[in-house]
Amino acid sequence: MSLIFFASTDVLSGDRTSRFTGPFLRWLKPDISEHRIRQVQLIVRKGGHLTEYAILCALLWRALREPEPDVPSRWKWSRATVAWSLAAIYAITDEYHQSFVSSRYASGWDVMIDALGAAIGLVLLWAWGRRRQKC
Repeated sequence: MSLIFFASTDVLSGDRTSRFTGPFLRWLKPDISEHRIRQVQLIVRKGGHLTEYAILCALLWRALREPEPDVPSRWKWSRATVAWSLAAIYAITDEYHQSFVSSRYASGWDVMIDALGAAIGLVLLWAWGRRRQKC
């Protein structure tokens, strides 16, 4: 959560990160258009939202579980719901925090992307646990 909070400051704003991604994309493909660069930057930034909240939700799920010695932890949807809810609430507070940063803005779309990322994290965690049980 601290890393997400830090990323929500001016340090990782779109203006700052575009200083690196634009030249890098031009180095990879010198004839790339500005429009295409903005599209790639948008995909990378929103992909970051998905990824960071997938990881956050998986860590929250792990923190909430109650393992017993020598007994594999069973999947509980109630625990997954609590983890997802905490991640979604944090996404809302993160966007609220961004509303106070001059180079950032709050977006309901980003909250939805973050909540989707949290759900994806849980689905991947659930699938990984099911696969481990079959082995």
